[in-house]
Amino acid sequence: MFHSLGMRLAAWYALAATVTLACLFVAGYELLHTRLVHGLDLLNDAEAHQIKIHLGEDYASLDLEAIDRRIRETTESASALFYVNVHNPTNNVMFFSHNLNGVAIPDVRGQHLYDAVIPGAGPVRVGEFVLDGLDIVIATPSTQVSAAMRDYIMVCAAMLVAMLLASLAIGYGLSRLALRPVRSIAETARRIGSDNLSERMPVAEVRDEISDLARLLNEMFDRLEISFDQIRRFTAEASHELKTPLSLVRLHAEKLLVEGKFLPTQEEALHILLEEIGHLDGIIEQLLFLSRVDAKVTRLDLVAQDPTPFLRGFTPDASVLVEHRGLRFQFAHEGNAAVRFDAKWIRQVLLNLVSNAIKASPAQGEIRLDSKVHDGRWRVAVEDQGNGLPPSEVERIFERFVRVPGTGYDDGKGSGLGLSICRSILDLHDGRIRAENIAPNGGLRVIFEIPF
Repeated sequence: MFHSLGMRLAAWYALAATVTLACLFVAGYELLHTRLVHGLDLLNDAEAHQIKIHLGEDYASLDLEAIDRRIRETTESASALFYVNVHNPTNNVMFFSHNLNGVAIPDVRGQHLYDAVIPGAGPVRVGEFVLDGLDIVIATPSTQVSAAMRDYIMVCAAMLVAMLLASLAIGYGLSRLALRPVRSIAETARRIGSDNLSERMPVAEVRDEISDLARLLNEMFDRLEISFDQIRRFTAEASHELKTPLSLVRLHAEKLLVEGKFLPTQEEALHILLEEIGHLDGIIEQLLFLSRVDAKVTRLDLVAQDPTPFLRGFTPDASVLVEHRGLRFQFAHEGNAAVRFDAKWIRQVLLNLVSNAIKASPAQGEIRLDSKVHDGRWRVAVEDQGNGLPPSEVERIFERFVRVPGTGYDDGKGSGLGLSICRSILDLHDGRIRAENIAPNGGLRVIFEIPF
């Protein structure tokens, strides 16, 4: 139910506080009830003492009329408070107070202090006091005790509800305060990526579990930063070192072809070798570009310009490229505004997207390039009529070396770096790039946006 740790802590705090208060209220209930009942017992005891005094020391020699007269002198003045029975050891009633209307007070054998109910009078607290030859039974109404206990329960219930609400609010506030360092750590961890591994978690001066966690995470990011730096240096240095031997291999292969002293099968093998060398050289160039982007040494020549002339210059090249593969090319542009972008790199992005669309499109298919300048953004979409991508792969295609066999976007010759390069270029423009399947006819739409 509670997905937030802060809410769970607040709930636990409120539950603990409310249960503790409820236990105190139960103990208070028992104590208060015991004290009130004890007060009734004291009243009965006081009334019994008064009756003993009025009976006198010679009560054993008195007849029933004399006993009735002496007791009634005491009981009549307190008839609103006490019910009185007097009987002998053989349980013959010798006296009824008038308020009993001839009904005897219930007797519980073996008990001298107990609760009972008198018909017509209601619940009472009974005390039985034994004299030689007489049993004096005195009862006093206990309705006020019951009413007081009901009021106590209502007050306690209201206080429990108030306590629950107050402790929830207090617990939530305390949890927010206690988890503030955790939120700060989470926000910092969310910001840290491969492009800013130097950022670190804030560490409080107080030595506690949270500060220890922050130090542990900082140490982990130190190791990650060192590893990333080593990978970047290796990629850049290895790519750079590979260019010279590849150039030499290309030169020797071309020299052999010029000499022309090979059989046709050998000459075909040399052509394949040169083609693969060119492919490998392209991969190295892409890796070098990504390494420079990761190292933040790539600089753009951002110029505020209208995209219309740029697109008009790109469209003929794209049309030739598409039509050469037996496909159709459609282009549309809408809007005019000055957008800051590097034409060379955005041209590379468009070429990559169009090339991918060509690979995926069926024969006689159509590729569309739609451009629109609107609402502070330049939006460009490249669409094909291929099979689209599985939903799980739509975001992954922008990761490095990711290829999706069986979708038409992988012809076996790609490096899996083209869309990753597109994303890096768009990141340098403070833009973004995404892909989506086109419903219901199929195909893929790749969209990039650049703010202005």
